[in-house]
Amino acid sequence: MQIDVITLFPEIVSAPMRTSMMGRAQDKKLLDLRVHDLREFGLGRHLQVDDTPCGGGQGMVLRPEPVFAAMEKVHAPDSRVLLMTPQGRRFDQPCARRLGGESHLIILCGHYEGVDHRVIEHWVDEEISIGDYVLTNGAIAAVVVMDAIVRLIPGVLGDENSAIDESFGPSGILEAPQYTKPAEFRGMRVPDILLGGHHGRINAWKHERALERTRQNRPDLLAGPGSPKP
Repeated sequence: MQIDVITLFPEIVSAPMRTSMMGRAQDKKLLDLRVHDLREFGLGRHLQVDDTPCGGGQGMVLRPEPVFAAMEKVHAPDSRVLLMTPQGRRFDQPCARRLGGESHLIILCGHYEGVDHRVIEHWVDEEISIGDYVLTNGAIAAVVVMDAIVRLIPGVLGDENSAIDESFGPSGILEAPQYTKPAEFRGMRVPDILLGGHHGRINAWKHERALERTRQNRPDLLAGPGSPKP
């Protein structure tokens, strides 16, 4: 998969995407990440990228000219363009799985009061938000989205079952609690059933604890049509 990111803050994108699984995905040629500094497409000797909003209002808006120039450099027939913005649809695991099937993503990172809407009308396929809150810039959100997508690419995770058994996987509920050694720590014991080696009972226990955790933390996941049965 190729991902091009257009942002005013390339270092916010580059640093976390070079670590851990994201870095290994690039080393293994599973991810071709290209980060573009929007300032390089700015206007005049001051490389201007923003201006005051038409009609008045606070803040600054990204001008269309630099964004169009950047998009014309990286866009291809198979590209799907995402805009990171609080006005977008809320990003979730099904969205991550769907976007993981794309061969080329272009992620445009919003900033200031947003981007000139002509950019959205001409270039953007999807507006994406990672939650109902506002960040200082879209580069932080872009890293979240890329991490969620790239880890689903075959070969990125060490164990391919990890993406199946985790929260928001095919079961639609949260993951069960996890434990490791030692079996007892400061008077707190690992549940005996996990130490017994009976896989059928362990799986049943994990399912019950997963439902319990979902009822406690995300009851909305159990409320919709087709939701898992208690």
